[in-house]
Amino acid sequence: MTDETAGALPGEPDARGWRAAAGTALYGPGGFYRRPEGPAGHFRTSVHASPLFARAVARLLCRVDAALGRPAVLDFVDMGAGRGELARGVLAALPAEVAARTRAYAVEIAERPAGLDERIVWRGEIPDEVTGLLFANEWLDNVPVDVVEVDAAGVPRLVLVARDGSERLGEPVTGAAADWLARWWPLPAEEGLRAEVGLPRDEAWASAVARLARGLAVAVDYAHTVDTRPPFGTLTGFREGRETAPVPDGSCDITAHVALDACAAASSEAAYGTPGTARVRPRPRLLTQRAALRALDITGARPPLALASTDPAGYVRALASAGEAAELTAAGGLGDFGWLLQPVGIPDPLEADA
Repeated sequence: MTDETAGALPGEPDARGWRAAAGTALYGPGGFYRRPEGPAGHFRTSVHASPLFARAVARLLCRVDAALGRPAVLDFVDMGAGRGELARGVLAALPAEVAARTRAYAVEIAERPAGLDERIVWRGEIPDEVTGLLFANEWLDNVPVDVVEVDAAGVPRLVLVARDGSERLGEPVTGAAADWLARWWPLPAEEGLRAEVGLPRDEAWASAVARLARGLAVAVDYAHTVDTRPPFGTLTGFREGRETAPVPDGSCDITAHVALDACAAASSEAAYGTPGTARVRPRPRLLTQRAALRALDITGARPPLALASTDPAGYVRALASAGEAAELTAAGGLGDFGWLLQPVGIPDPLEADA
């Protein structure tokens, strides 16, 4: 750590908490997520890895549709939509009858990209009421959070960061942030240990779930739970496909893994609604992407070798598809993503496959 605080823009504090600094760097004027190349220019998500991912999400939307009784209008909300890649892929993969009833929303702060399917409604906020599937792929990890570090006296303190990435310790953590840490990320009194205060993500996820009248909300992210919290946190940056030091100057993505168990508790409370409502309230569920995609028929199984003799071209296509599926479900890679499922008013569409 350093006490240097150089690097702030005129009018900016010399150093501030990571939540405020990252919020400006990612979403402020000229911020990272407002760049024309979009997230795909800097990192590769499951959406970019293979069209199989969008097909799996389309299958999940069809299950939600059936659980809802096939409504006249079926909503699909793509949170943190990037440049609309997932929404576009889901619409293309849906059966024609379902696609005709689907109202697709892409929720993103950036401007609508040119040439996007006109059926996709581009919005800066979640619709007020959603009946269908709300899908947040790698959205919560970019909801900025504060970082805390234990000092020499064993006290957790807010980490302050300058625009050039240099850090120093600020005041002790108190109030709601301290309560969150005590419940979800308790820190031993050992100097240098760090944690990320996930409270803003809990609030963002609970707010999203509260917009769901009936259907399913899904959050997909690299995640950890209370018994597997990393001792020094996970804050990092990405630039042009490479992991890099997180510097809050707008030049790179700034991300941290998500405490999905805390988000699950928050969304469970949000799903209860106001007293007197009759919403069905299945408990939220956490599973790996590997398990979720296998339940949606993405297995990575190789095609039978006999197919190479009877249909060589079909065998090559099937082999390529198996390779893409294997990447999406790989241990130590994309398959380790966490999926948080929160049904509202319907049974869990993947429960029978758990």
